[in-house]
This record gives sequence, C-alpha cells and structure tokens, in this order.
Amino acid sequence: MNNNNIETIKAKKNKAYSWKNIRPIYEAVQKVKKLEIQDIKVSLGDTVQIQTAQDISTQDIQTIQKALALLIPWRKGPFEIFDIDIQTEWRSYIKYDILRPHFDLKDKVVADIGCNNGYYMFKMTSDKPRKLVGFDPSALCKLQFDMMNHFIKSDIKFELLGVEHLQLYDHKFDTIFMLGVLYHRADPIGTLKQLKNALLPRGEVILDTFIIDGDGDMCLTPQSRYAMIPNIYFIPTIKALTNWLGRAGFIDIEVLNISQTTTHEQRATRWTFDQSLANFLNPDDHNLTLEGYPAPKRAYIKARVL
Repeated sequence: MNNNNIETIKAKKNKAYSWKNIRPIYEAVQKVKKLEIQDIKVSLGDTVQIQTAQDISTQDIQTIQKALALLIPWRKGPFEIFDIDIQTEWRSYIKYDILRPHFDLKDKVVADIGCNNGYYMFKMTSDKPRKLVGFDPSALCKLQFDMMNHFIKSDIKFELLGVEHLQLYDHKFDTIFMLGVLYHRADPIGTLKQLKNALLPRGEVILDTFIIDGDGDMCLTPQSRYAMIPNIYFIPTIKALTNWLGRAGFIDIEVLNISQTTTHEQRATRWTFDQSLANFLNPDDHNLTLEGYPAPKRAYIKARVL
C-alpha cells in the first residue's frame, strides 16, 4: 500500500474516531478474521513476524492492508505481517531487552497491565507461562491484538479492563508487568497497592515509570502537560518511587535500569501519530521538554511481596 493510500485511510479513520465510532475499524478487523490463510509461521524476534508460504490473493492482501491502516496509530511493536512492515512509534524490543534477563515466566500466571496491542505478551509466550492475561481498556488496542492474534493463535486472554479492576478479577498472579502506566495514575501508592493485592504469595511486579534525578523524597507534578502528554500526574525520584513501593507493601525492591528515552526508541512513522518525542523536546536542548521539564527518563523496577 503506498503512502497516499495510507494517508487517505488514516484521514477517514481519524474523522470516524473523533466521534468515538469504532464500528468501521471493528468491521474491517472482522473481515480479516474471516480469512483462512494456512501454513502460518510466527517469529518472535525484535519484530513480531507473521508469514506464510501460501500465495495470498490480492483481494485478501487489500483486506489486511485496509484494516492495518484503519488501526493507526500503532504504538507498540514493530510487527510484520505478510511482508507488510509496520514500523510502530516505539521500538518496544529496546524496553523488552532491558527487562528480559530479569524474569522467568515458565509455568507462571502472568498479567500485563496496560498491555496495548499485546506486543510484549506475544514475546512472553516464548517463556511458556501457564496463563497470560492482558489488561487494557482501549478498544483500538483490543482490535489490534485481535487482528494479530487471529494469525498468531496464542492462548493470551485480553481483558478490556484497567488496573483498578484487578481486585475484581477471578484469580491472582505470580508476575504482574505494568510498563508505562504508573505516571498516568492520580494515586500512585493506591495503584501499587492494587498490584500488591493481586499477587500470589511471593509474587513479583515488574514496572517502568518516568523519574527525575534527585536524592530526596520528592516528585515533579507537571502543571498541565509533560512532553506534550496531558495525563501525567507524578514523576518521582528513585528514592520517592522506592518509598511508594515500600508503603504499598513491597519488599526486595530492585532498580534494574535507568535510561533516558531517545528518539531512536520513540519516533513518528507513517503508521503512528504525525509527531512523537523529537517534536516534544526543547529544540535547543534535548535534555528538556518543550515545557522546560527534564526530558523523559525511565526507571525499571522489580519488587516482590511476602
């Protein structure tokens, strides 16, 4: 599909989505789910690849291309499906590779809170968890997951729920991932308590969140936006973050990594929003956001419960 076609579909999709009308996107995905393509081969490398040795008709390829374009923006990935290269906003394998040495999910019951389109969960299936559940209230993310999983055929369960619904869920978890969510929560300690209460004995949480430099127990509260993101509430120092975890009931708190987000990891592509991190940093000093705050830096944390 050429750039002009993608932009045309993208414009139509944005018009529909501005009215919260998910139906045209849903219907496009349902058409894809009716396709019967055999000899599927899935590769779970940096790019989640879906390939087949079967000859796919032009009509079927067009059906897939239309759904992919309507599902823009693709944030987590990248994916490749039948030679269609979906360069997502995030090169999510960078984050996954940071965390990968620090977990073993074999035979465990695992949750991914804020799972987006399921990219991380698809990669986690290589670990052979006993059960894998994604939580995300976004209908668009669910449809992206549904389309990919139609071909991948994993046993992942996707729930249109958020972290606040964990207490109502029908079982607890050995491991909970919550990546890039905590700073969106107005009550971070309350959110961490929800994670703690959803864990089995000796269960663990793995999370990443924005941080600021500093030695004290303090956090940044952006006045309105942070790096042009409107719903950022608290950005703590490492000491404040570990105190939050301790007050929520976690022990053995371990800082796995601290790194500043780069424009290599997060960028605008034709499959995403028109702007991304490069547009949200001070053009004269990439260590600052447009608002004058410290540029996005993330801490990766692992902690457990008794």
